[in-house]
Amino acid sequence: MQKAALYIALAVVLAACGSNEVKQDVPVTERSAGTATPPTTGSTGSTSGLSRTDVSSTSLTTGELAKRSVFFDFDSNAVKDEFRPLVQAHSKYMTSDKRDSKIRIEGNCDERGSREYNLALGQRRAEAVKKVMTVLGVQDGRIETVSYGEEKPMGQGHDEAAWAQNRRADIKYAGVDK
Repeated sequence: MQKAALYIALAVVLAACGSNEVKQDVPVTERSAGTATPPTTGSTGSTSGLSRTDVSSTSLTTGELAKRSVFFDFDSNAVKDEFRPLVQAHSKYMTSDKRDSKIRIEGNCDERGSREYNLALGQRRAEAVKKVMTVLGVQDGRIETVSYGEEKPMGQGHDEAAWAQNRRADIKYAGVDK
């Protein structure tokens, strides 16, 4: 019964956040354990719904759980549909196997914008991922959010490809990630 209520609440949140915008549907490629490269090219299409990911026997270093970065559009803190399965997998992991684990969600921005604006946007991005995770059943007190603004870039260039890598929120597990 509780799961049904959770899925209904999630459906309401997703419906409220939905749009008719056509998005690029390109899989995220893994750069190294815990990081990913955002989509840069591909065919148009939209991603529909959340995939159900079985994480009960999965470790944090394999599969969907090895991916830890949620990427955002320019000047946006909306979690894109293509990253919802990743957030769902981490939420399921937090609510099933590791009931006592804690995470920190680190919001990041590209170099454009003032320092103050980027810190605020990074915080909104971290809070957006946290909100999705709490809707999926992760206790609020087990998630810490922090913003680094533009201070921890993943991409070192000064072009759209580098900026796209820097517009992200990273999921870090206490005692596992540094």
